[in-house]
Amino acid sequence: MAKLSILLCIAIAFMLSFTLREVVAHTGTATFYTPPYVPSACNEYHNDGVMIAAASDAIWDDGAACGRKYKVKCTGATNQSPHPCRGKKYVVVKVVDYCPSGCEGTIDLSQEAFASIADPDAGKIKISFHQNMTSPLRIWVEIWQWVSLASLTFEVNPMYVDDK
Repeated sequence: MAKLSILLCIAIAFMLSFTLREVVAHTGTATFYTPPYVPSACNEYHNDGVMIAAASDAIWDDGAACGRKYKVKCTGATNQSPHPCRGKKYVVVKVVDYCPSGCEGTIDLSQEAFASIADPDAGKIKISFHQNMTSPLRIWVEIWQWVSLASLTFEVNPMYVDDK
């Protein structure tokens, strides 16, 4: 019974660690760029669709941002545009490019991604964003792996360990 309680506590702690990572959001600004979207710094001439973004130095991480997905939400205007936020509550974009020094925003969204959350006439918006870490299925697979590992760990009986 104690083993089951320990496994349950480990599983809950593991689930909470993923949930808490999803809740932490950063703030910044977003702008947009227009096609053509290739070539890109991450994938050269590979077409990654239109729900993409270019990362500024704030999130570029020496190229490690390539392929990361970010959930971006419009939170307000940076200029005189009274209500720039519209459409969907948020957009999920994949980083495929680098927005060089002098970039006007924290993240430079494709024109289509920007238009899905804000009026393009605003040009630049305030945002909250966080890395879209993982899918629910992947979380459950990782929980199962941790539970399996934990159950193997707790199966060891010190009475039978040979310490020669």
